[in-house]
This record gives sequence, structure tokens and C-alpha cells, in this order.
Amino acid sequence: MTGTTRSSADLEPRKRRALIRAWRRGTREMDLVLGGFADTHLEKLTAAEMDEFEKILGLPDTDLLPWFTGRVAPPAEVRTPLFQRISAYCSDGIE
Repeated sequence: MTGTTRSSADLEPRKRRALIRAWRRGTREMDLVLGGFADTHLEKLTAAEMDEFEKILGLPDTDLLPWFTGRVAPPAEVRTPLFQRISAYCSDGIE
């Protein structure tokens, strides 16, 4: 997989920007986790979930990767329902 598998043409500008940010993380592993999740779920995220997703996108890859892979427990303030969904996506195997 080399990048997004979905077109952003049908997305509102906020979600279009989030899709790009999710696929341009800086580390390939996080591109696959967040980008793959965005390809599959971004279109259906609510405004509140988008707020959470944008906060997650703002966190450093060096923190996120060990949290998502379960090597390190994330802090309580990060363990939101959306974070848990992304973790489950990561655990189920990246497509």
C-alpha cells in the first residue's frame, strides 16, 4: 500500500485536510494506521469525533505508535472512544 485508497473529492474541506494529515505523518507505520483508518471511517465521523481525530493527528508519532500497538498504555485523557476505535482498527490488522 502506498497511500490513500479513497478519493477526497466528495469530502468537506475539514475532512479532506484530515485525510491528507492522516496519510502524511512522517512515519510509514502511522501513515498506515491513521491513514487507513481515515480511508475507512473518516466520512462517517461526527463533528465531535472530528474534533477528537484532529487532536490525535496533532500528537507525535513517537507517542502514538506505542499506544496504538499496545506496547505502552496511553494516558487516560487520550483513551477516548475514538482512540479505542483506532486502536481496534490497528489490532485487527491494517488493510
